[in-house]
Amino acid sequence: MPSSDLKNDHPPSETGGLSRRSLIGRAAALGLAGPAFIAGAGAQTGSGKATPKAAPVPAKPAETKPAEPLREPRALVAGPGTNRLKPEPAAETPIWTFDGRASLPVIRAKLGDTVRLRVENKTDKPLSLHWHGVRNQNAMDGVGGVTQPPIAPGADFTYSFVPPDAGTFLIRPLVVGGSSEPSGRGLAGALIVEETSPPSLDQDLALLMQDWRLEENGALMPFGPAAFAAASGRLGNLVTINGRPVPEAVEVRPGSRIRLRLGNVCNARGTRIRFEGAKVYVVAVDGQPTDTFEPLRATLPFPPGTRYDLMLDMPAEAGASVTVNALVGNGLVLAMLTTKGQPVTEKRPPIAPVGENKLLPAEVKLQNAIRRDIAITGGAKLDKDKPNAEPAYSGDPNRVWAINGITGASGTAPSFTVKRGQVVVLAIRNDTAFPQALHVHGHAFRLLHPLDDGWEPYWLDTFQLLEGRTARIAFKADNPGRWVIGSTVLERFDTGLWTSFEVT
Repeated sequence: MPSSDLKNDHPPSETGGLSRRSLIGRAAALGLAGPAFIAGAGAQTGSGKATPKAAPVPAKPAETKPAEPLREPRALVAGPGTNRLKPEPAAETPIWTFDGRASLPVIRAKLGDTVRLRVENKTDKPLSLHWHGVRNQNAMDGVGGVTQPPIAPGADFTYSFVPPDAGTFLIRPLVVGGSSEPSGRGLAGALIVEETSPPSLDQDLALLMQDWRLEENGALMPFGPAAFAAASGRLGNLVTINGRPVPEAVEVRPGSRIRLRLGNVCNARGTRIRFEGAKVYVVAVDGQPTDTFEPLRATLPFPPGTRYDLMLDMPAEAGASVTVNALVGNGLVLAMLTTKGQPVTEKRPPIAPVGENKLLPAEVKLQNAIRRDIAITGGAKLDKDKPNAEPAYSGDPNRVWAINGITGASGTAPSFTVKRGQVVVLAIRNDTAFPQALHVHGHAFRLLHPLDDGWEPYWLDTFQLLEGRTARIAFKADNPGRWVIGSTVLERFDTGLWTSFEVT
């Protein structure tokens, strides 16, 4: 068998010997994931202000506490703001924010709570918010032009839904033909649905990675060039965590047990992340709990839209550090956790799974599955004789990509229709020159082994498929409505890299 892309070949003894294969499949096959308000809980992580200098300022994350129910709709106002992304003398960067804060919102609710948010659009563009990974009611999925009309400038829309699963989910702008700009200007966040009986922890931290494409003077570079959409997307030149330039510096008590919730809300940047300074264990992937495991070589793939829940015990001595690093260039420290203060002496059991989601089927029965093929085409062409040359694209800037020959648009009919409860197997082929990060809305899926003789032991909603490869995914279509399958690289989504299916 091919080696795992995620799991350590020698898992920790306290997890009971977990020798399973990779989440994203074999590395060769699939390759290559601020101060925050807590709606309902009334707690914050961080200082509540944009950092006045590029140097990191230690954050003061919230202690873990039960969240209160979200009752009346909470206003979430999207509008213009600024952030100090580059040090002086560069000017502050004009961005879009939620509630006037440059930090990213982290909304917390308890499993069973109703999430009610009145989104007010104070920008000059249409807007809708997708609750990335939530197996939502279709009308609340937040795809402008598919599941709802976009929220016009000056208008508002109330999202009201009960998340069926505990987990870590993302908030991403998603409007057909208009997702890249609101995301690239800064609109993003997280929705955390806490378990009814969460594990014993000292701190629960959300770390959301963004990147920004900036001029030297701190201004955002223009949006919209088709060359970005046709190639790797809008890759930024400055990375932030929770809205602040990296590294995010967090002080924690020696010996404390930490839960890290990592999410990639970049427009296009995928990377791998690596952990140094302590053993880190994965307890959930894409919001769904999994058997606890130690990542292989302490690294994980991290394409846009991916989330990981991790747990670790900090070193017992003061002044020790644990770092989260992006394998970009020579390496980039995203966050640094440093021990300070009174040590935690409480004895805890070994890190263990956070539970299981009994709403998902124990087995996906493939015998009578509906099978469909999906072929991704389009994009720029690479000149094999000039491997260092920029990709060339000269086609229609509004029809850069296609799935089964059709460019995604608001009026496009679903690719297929299934009855509720039917198992679906999709064979997805990447006939482009670029890796493709894809997201299935409203459902969680299994990544099948090549001969349909099993699947990876994780539920996913987002994965990455290398160029020239085919992957098969399987899921039970148990959520009625019209659901998108699309690129998590938002410039590609805007230019047609999506399709949909309908569950009746």
